[in-house]
Amino acid sequence: MRTTLDLPEKLLNEAMKVTHTETKTAVIIKALEELVRKSKISELKKYRGKIKLDIDLDNIRDRH
Repeated sequence: MRTTLDLPEKLLNEAMKVTHTETKTAVIIKALEELVRKSKISELKKYRGKIKLDIDLDNIRDRH
C-alpha cells in the first residue's frame, strides 16, 4: 500500500542507523512490527500469576 507520510527526517535517519536498516520502508515496517509485539506482550502480562501450569522445566530442558 502506498502512503504519503511527513516524518521527521532526523528521527527516521536515527531509526535507520540504530536498526541497521537501509530503507525507509523497512525501518517503518520494523517499527510497526515492534509496536505490535510490545502491545501483545503487554496484553499477556495481565495473565502473569493467574494461570497454573503443571510444567517441570528441568525435565523439558533435559536437566536431570
